[in-house]
Amino acid sequence: MKVLETGRLTLRRLTTGDAGFIVRLVNGPSWLRYIGDYGVRTTDDAIKYIERGPLAMYARVGFGLYLVELKETGDPIGICGLIKRESLQDADIGFAFLEEYWSKGYAAESASAVLAYGREKLRLGRIVAVSSQENHASERLLHKLGFRFEGLIRLKAGADEVRLFALVPPEDRHGD
Repeated sequence: MKVLETGRLTLRRLTTGDAGFIVRLVNGPSWLRYIGDYGVRTTDDAIKYIERGPLAMYARVGFGLYLVELKETGDPIGICGLIKRESLQDADIGFAFLEEYWSKGYAAESASAVLAYGREKLRLGRIVAVSSQENHASERLLHKLGFRFEGLIRLKAGADEVRLFALVPPEDRHGD
């Protein structure tokens, strides 16, 4: 089900048919380094990940991570969407792309559309983001999107600290 469309991209709900792409994405070096090893090695593992993660979240809160596809070809290039974690009061934006699609503006394009959707359609009052402390590329994108660093948090007991960012409303940015 298509959720959003931008100039170059289509964002749609993930399905179990996307399992092959998910195996490739979550085993990429950047995912493993900055997000973590989810133990998804096979198509069956990916189907379970999709069912327990995005599909369950769509059912629970009506939104989640979406597959990002090139509009022209339909090729999947990443995921981007809003997540409602038990450990955070607010929804947070998440994104990850195959490395061959980095530095082409796709993350910014899809994230901007997701943020507008979150504010305008879902009426979310506050949107946050989390990033590992070493993921400077994500931090640069978050700043470009209007997020500001708030502090370090742990998403669960014993986990590494991650950086928490909050979206600053456009009227409060003062030329940032």
